Amino acid sequence: MQHVENKKAPWTAADIPNLQGRTAIVTGASAGLGLETALRLAEHGARVVLACRNADKAAAAAETIRRTAPDADLPFVELDLTSLKSVHRAAARLHDDFGQIDLLVNNAGTLSRERTVTEDGFETTFGTNHLGPFAFTGLLLDLLHSAPQARVVTVTSGVPAQKGTWLDLDDLTYERRTYKAYPAYAQSKQANASFAFELQRQLNGTGSRLISVLAHPGAAESDFAQNFGPAVAFLSRPSLRWVFRIVMQTVEMGALPSLRAATDPGVRGGDFYGPTGSTKGYPVPNAAGERTRDPELAAQLWAESERLTGVTYRFDQLDGEAD
Repeated sequence: MQHVENKKAPWTAADIPNLQGRTAIVTGASAGLGLETALRLAEHGARVVLACRNADKAAAAAETIRRTAPDADLPFVELDLTSLKSVHRAAARLHDDFGQIDLLVNNAGTLSRERTVTEDGFETTFGTNHLGPFAFTGLLLDLLHSAPQARVVTVTSGVPAQKGTWLDLDDLTYERRTYKAYPAYAQSKQANASFAFELQRQLNGTGSRLISVLAHPGAAESDFAQNFGPAVAFLSRPSLRWVFRIVMQTVEMGALPSLRAATDPGVRGGDFYGPTGSTKGYPVPNAAGERTRDPELAAQLWAESERLTGVTYRFDQLDGEAD
């Protein structure tokens, strides 16, 4: 059932509560939406783990964040979602360093213009956007359960999550179909949404207070947008920014759905937040498409994701509520 709210004033970053004592992980935190998300969480007192591929870019991001939050605690963990070895190493490092994780924001993503493969042989867009985060979340499940009110926020894209039949369970990594960049991206983002809802279904009845929440940024004016082709890159030129902003919003606005999903005390497991409009606006509960919420499709995707990654979620070990 879609979450309906009565609040009249728009939700903004000023509504983020005090996050002192809480540990958050933001993947892809070195730029764009991930950096903005990490900055606002740190500004409100959270210790924010910058989970990024590149240590130098993570250090630069930390400098940017400290201009707003000088005392921010910003540990770095190297995470390359195109490599299951890297995912396992990052998860092991986090187990060494932390006894619990309060928040995981699966933000990092990509769009490959041509079909390439990851270190493990998966089509790059699907491997980075879905299989990597699926494995990372599963490996951190115990740390998340150990926190009293933890959340996993999965970042999807509006159109794939709300309509379309992008998922092809018989050819998830485009080994048989002709590769096209946007359909491959849309498939990975529909997989993100299906994963987030299925994670909540799996958590229901375990006694865990961990919840799974979905968010989409609308059309945010970040460097990532240029992956959608030369037309978008052309319109993002400074002289044409006014045209771009007719349909797109700033990174600051684009990060608000993830931030609300991550921090609003009224959020419930299985909620989905996005802009008021299809591409722009303040964050409100959104409706997901019927296919995205299909439990049979989600169960099949889940089983295939466990097979491909070798990561099995151990919900049977979540023995009641965390302390």
